[in-house]
Amino acid sequence: MKVWLVLFTVMSLVACNSVYYEPNSLDVTQTFYADRGGFSMKRGIKEKMLARGYNVVVGTAESSRGIATDTDNIEIDSAVIPHDVRYIVKVSERREKFNPIWCAFNGFWWWNFNVSVADQKTGQEIMSWRGRGCEDSSLRTLDDILDDMEVKNEQ
Repeated sequence: MKVWLVLFTVMSLVACNSVYYEPNSLDVTQTFYADRGGFSMKRGIKEKMLARGYNVVVGTAESSRGIATDTDNIEIDSAVIPHDVRYIVKVSERREKFNPIWCAFNGFWWWNFNVSVADQKTGQEIMSWRGRGCEDSSLRTLDDILDDMEVKNEQ
């Protein structure tokens, strides 16, 4: 019985991420566009990229208007993407969940997200990641992915 429990636990953890990316496809000297705002992964990916020295922009606000409904005031925000942007980073995510038991030593927050990086020069999607996981392990995985994606200068 213990073997099946361990096997089930390991298999459930393995199925948390599905990642496709192109190794050696990311020129870190170029400009990256990422949407503003968002939950933890959207903020976390921008912070991680800035910490690695990437030039990350969120564009210039073009317009913002509110739509009043019975229960919410929905704000529509659009941004102008600068012409020199090479990569567009899109993140869609669900609200993070506080999970002090499962993520006790791994950031305390459980994330559920999709990340896409597209190269504007080639028109190709160079990364597609559908993931779930604790905050710290998701950011470590992102670091590992970016390490593989960055173009290495052989000298």
